[in-house]
Amino acid sequence: MSEMADRFLRACRREPVDRTPIWIMRQAGRYLPEYRALRQRVDFLTLCRTPELAAEATLQPLRRFPLDAAILFSDILLPLQALGVEMAFTPGPTIAEPLRTRAQIDALAPRPAGEAVPFVAEAVRLLRRELDGRTPLIGFCGAPFTLACYLVQGRGKEGFGVAKTMLYREPATLEHLLSTLALAMTDYLTLQIRAGAQAVQIFDSWAGILGLEEYRRFALPYVKAIVDGVRPLGVPVIYFVNDGPHLHEAAASAGADVLGVCWRAPLDDVARRVGPRVALQGNLDPHVLFADPVEVAQQAAAVLARVAGRPGHIMNLGHGILPETPIASVEALIAAVHDFDGRRAAAAALTPCTT
Repeated sequence: MSEMADRFLRACRREPVDRTPIWIMRQAGRYLPEYRALRQRVDFLTLCRTPELAAEATLQPLRRFPLDAAILFSDILLPLQALGVEMAFTPGPTIAEPLRTRAQIDALAPRPAGEAVPFVAEAVRLLRRELDGRTPLIGFCGAPFTLACYLVQGRGKEGFGVAKTMLYREPATLEHLLSTLALAMTDYLTLQIRAGAQAVQIFDSWAGILGLEEYRRFALPYVKAIVDGVRPLGVPVIYFVNDGPHLHEAAASAGADVLGVCWRAPLDDVARRVGPRVALQGNLDPHVLFADPVEVAQQAAAVLARVAGRPGHIMNLGHGILPETPIASVEALIAAVHDFDGRRAAAAALTPCTT
């Protein structure tokens, strides 16, 4: 892999790069007309479960934009099939039988991910052949607490009141579920890495609903278990914590190589709080992309300036790109990242040496 193709992986390891790498969470998705055309042919789960179609969706944004990483097209709930969990997307995820009791959790019968979701590994292998070393491929999973929110609640719901009630009323039951999920997600990421994923991201989309002490008990140990479980496989691990300004220091202790940061805290403040031993990813507000291109460029430059010169920054949004986002705004964002680093390099070249 060339240095340019390796840019993202080098940044994950906090090594020097020629410019800041950029990829976009949910970059393969509904804002792309070619993705919408693909979805007219097949439903969401069929798209995820058909390796050739999942690979096609993964590659679509790379054909349009000079992005520095591809991320596998899938869904964080998909590997729950390995636990025997049935779900539907209508369009949001719905769990057929929410897990509300210890007996239900005890009855889960985990299977190896390779048996339950072999199509994921096949999609990864297809993508590695298609990408041919030009762009690194990211695999991913959901964090145990985030997955537990869906499993207990039964569907996506702001606040996840049923799941939080279990946390306080039956903490041991929730911890049993979290341990089961940590083992399953370690196996799932291992499947992707062995198939060819060159980095992995753990999405903790709902960690922000926890207070710090609850986070330390019900989220952090299970993420650490996953990170420790895949560490011997030697690929960078990104841990994204949404809505988590109060959690950054704790989240940085999970052991991941990269901490993904939402837009709710200035990136330089996060950098000071977590220290230099973890790379940072983020953290432009996705709604910025609804502004005009000049404003998009200014906002992107502001994010970049906050950590300019700090080893290990990957430009990204602070959450997934929104379906209504204009294509022109994505182009403006990527151009702004390239232009910012180009101007910094030119300025450095013009700065006289002093002794």
